[in-house]
Amino acid sequence: MKKIKGTGVAIITPFQQDQSLDLIALSKIVEGVIAGGVDFLVPLGTTGETATLQESELETILQTVTEVNAKRLPVVIGCGGNDTTQVGNKLKAFSQRWNPDAFLSVTPYYNKPSQEGLYKHYMLLADASPVPIILYNVPGRTGVNLLPATVIRLTEHANIIGIKEASGSIEQGMELAAQCPDDFLLLSGDDTLALAHIASGFSGVISVAANGAPGHFSKMIQAALNSDFSTARKFHYELFLWMQLLFKEGNPAGIKAHLANKGIIRPVLRLPLVPVSKALEDAIVEKGKGLS
Repeated sequence: MKKIKGTGVAIITPFQQDQSLDLIALSKIVEGVIAGGVDFLVPLGTTGETATLQESELETILQTVTEVNAKRLPVVIGCGGNDTTQVGNKLKAFSQRWNPDAFLSVTPYYNKPSQEGLYKHYMLLADASPVPIILYNVPGRTGVNLLPATVIRLTEHANIIGIKEASGSIEQGMELAAQCPDDFLLLSGDDTLALAHIASGFSGVISVAANGAPGHFSKMIQAALNSDFSTARKFHYELFLWMQLLFKEGNPAGIKAHLANKGIIRPVLRLPLVPVSKALEDAIVEKGKGLS
């Protein structure tokens, strides 16, 4: 398995005006983030509007990302859901067809399982998957928080190699850093907290903002990993206000507004998501000037 560390990018899914996939724009985004210095790619995450995609579209996106990447960077495929057996079957199918370096699997949403239910869910997935699993905790979206005590139990499975932690709690991240094994991969899931997470002991991030400013974001993360926090803070505060704006009216509406202004994509989302307001779009464009 290729090393997964540093800046991962949660790749958006660009659409044409008629809502069909825009594969030319997707190819440009993949090439752009690779050129910008990111360390690994994460298609089919929340940022990719995966909940609105058909099965055939998932395959088309994976084919495009795989072909454009051409084995240059590790690929972590998003694959989660609230039916444990179904997710396990999908992990097997995606693994056989696309041979990813790992899967990122979000906690089950809507069901609101107990911590024991979460534990058994992930243990089944880890047993089923031919490649490693990265847990994904984002309670603001799923309605359930994967607590550190449960994560510690899950680290005992050899096929569970890390977590994308997006609870928004620095203290929860610190609990993980303090208690997880040294070789367990801790990835920030909050762009504005990524620097603080790395200072706490994390080894990377899966970023939305890196779709639009891969150079700045990657340099911030690399400097932090090298303990050059003076340089990391410089990049962080150049990005900070812009990153806050990106999420003000939901993700990925903000980053799509930025990329549309740069002429890379069309500002099209699939319902129930809608483009950002004109006022927010103008603010994102203004704060995003000079970022690359």
